[in-house]
Amino acid sequence: MSAVAATLLMPCAFAQDATQTDGDKYMTMLENECVRVLEYRDEPGDKTHQHHHPAFVLYALSSFERTLTLPDGKVLRRQFKAGDVMWSEAQTHIGENVGQTATHVLITELKRSPQGDRECAKR
Repeated sequence: MSAVAATLLMPCAFAQDATQTDGDKYMTMLENECVRVLEYRDEPGDKTHQHHHPAFVLYALSSFERTLTLPDGKVLRRQFKAGDVMWSEAQTHIGENVGQTATHVLITELKRSPQGDRECAKR
C-alpha cells in the first residue's frame, strides 16, 4: 500500500490536531475549556496533511474553493463566499485549495467542558 493510501485509510482516532500537522496554516486565536478558535490561511495549490477537527463552525473571511479528502477516499468539493458560515460534525480530512484565491477562515471548534456542557452554556 502506498504512503498516500495508508494516510487516507488512517482511522479518525489516529488523526492529528490541525495545529500540529499544519502549524504554518493554523493559528490558535483563543482556547479555553469550551472552545478553540483557529485562524486558517492558505494559497491556491496549498494542501494540508490529514488532520482531525472536533465539531466546529467555520466563518469565511474570503471567497475560496477547496476539496476535502476524507479517510475513506471520498472527495468533497466546497465553495465559500466571504461571510458564509458552516456547521460541521467532527471530521478528519486532507484539505486542498483548488481555487484561484487564498483561503482565510475562522474555525470555532467545540470542546466538552470537564464540568459538562452546562458549564460552557453559562458563559
